Amino acid sequence: MGHRIEQIAAAIGAPAEGASDIEIDALAEPADAGPRHLAMAMKPEFAEALAQGGARAAVLWEGADWRALGLEAAILAPRPRYAMSGLTELFDPGQGWEAGIHPSAIIHPEARLDPGASVGPFAVISKGAHVGAGAVIGPQCFIGTDAVIGAESFLREGVKIGARVRIGARFIAQPGVVVGGDGFSFVTPDTSGVEKVRETLGDRGEAQAQSWTRIHSLGAVEIGEDVEIGANSTIDSGTIRSTRIGAGTKIDNLVMIGHNVEVGRDCLLCGLVGIAGSTRIGNNVVLAGKTGVSDNIFIGDNVITGGGTIVLANIPAGRVMLGYPAMKMETTMELFKGFRRLKRLFGDVDALKKTVSNTGAND
Repeated sequence: MGHRIEQIAAAIGAPAEGASDIEIDALAEPADAGPRHLAMAMKPEFAEALAQGGARAAVLWEGADWRALGLEAAILAPRPRYAMSGLTELFDPGQGWEAGIHPSAIIHPEARLDPGASVGPFAVISKGAHVGAGAVIGPQCFIGTDAVIGAESFLREGVKIGARVRIGARFIAQPGVVVGGDGFSFVTPDTSGVEKVRETLGDRGEAQAQSWTRIHSLGAVEIGEDVEIGANSTIDSGTIRSTRIGAGTKIDNLVMIGHNVEVGRDCLLCGLVGIAGSTRIGNNVVLAGKTGVSDNIFIGDNVITGGGTIVLANIPAGRVMLGYPAMKMETTMELFKGFRRLKRLFGDVDALKKTVSNTGAND
């Protein structure tokens, strides 16, 4: 069954105008929308495509003239993109998994599942693990010994949660997420070439080639409430204490977080971000795609990095950074402008050299 326009508007807290009893089955882009679609025409440039489709109703920006666009009804959202969050939740069909415990799942007798928890085909839940009420453990997931998964969490297919990991409520993990793998920690019996280079910034001294010995990860990972992790991202366990991810933080696909890292609340880590061990990141930090962060440094609250930024030193709170190495964005942009002028500058210098040379010859 569809949803009436008035029901949709009430669900997202936005006003509806026109024929509010029109029933909607799904969302669609304006050019693709049919009579039972709600067209997502949230900007004037999007609304131009309504004439190519057959939508009777659309989500529009505040103050839009929906009648002039040939519509019978409209939802006028003060912040249309924010309205998308409620709309997509309302129309999300889910993964189609059945509730309950699938007969092929392997659940240790000493594991605990709270009421309403579901476990999909071929999932494994280890001894001492605790799965909260209403949580969904998808097909082929693994939950390690003594791990805790919070209430109403949702683990997509193939998620792996290591031993002793503790995760808060409403956690979402996309396919292939791994939380609680061992940290990348290795040491040599004597001072290594890498350690020498870190001290000297170039001279490796008399350090000789040696074999690497692993340092075991005795810590785990602690994740707060309302955290989401994208497909094939990884979070390593801490060496002694746990790696920590603050509540409300959202992590994109293919993000790597090293051992002992601490990430604050409500951070946004975009695709291909890599954070080396023992780095501390404040609250409300945004690391754009392909940002790399060195080990043992601190990034303050509300910092934003542009795409491809490489952070090699501490960043104070509130800075906007870009480049390699990371600098204030306005500084980096000035440098980029300078780079573009170099060819012309070299040409000007060559011309001046010829002028000076010719002047000397005439003398």
